[in-house]
Amino acid sequence: MPLIKVQTSLAAPAKGDVESMLLSLSSKLASHLGKPESYVMTAFEPDVAMTFAGTTEPVCYVEIKSVGTMGDRTRTMSDDFCTEISQTLDVPKDRIYIEFADAKGSMWGWNSRTFG
Repeated sequence: MPLIKVQTSLAAPAKGDVESMLLSLSSKLASHLGKPESYVMTAFEPDVAMTFAGTTEPVCYVEIKSVGTMGDRTRTMSDDFCTEISQTLDVPKDRIYIEFADAKGSMWGWNSRTFG
């Protein structure tokens, strides 16, 4: 049910670096939300045509979605995930946007059913 998807204008780094980042993000997201990692999905999309602040300098857009309420955890998650992604992809933190979205259980499907 929790998802973290990273889109970037950069070319993909080495496969091992991407996998390591995704595994770390998965573990951290589960921890932040107090949900089992067995439900966490991560995704990485490189080479996305993007602009930010009127330039094509390296940039990232991150989506974090989860069933339920993330509440005041988003501040801590923003710092944690910006730091991880900035270090791994070498994108300045001020060029990373994160969208947090709470989802109703009935709007999230898995295994032929929904969570609500």
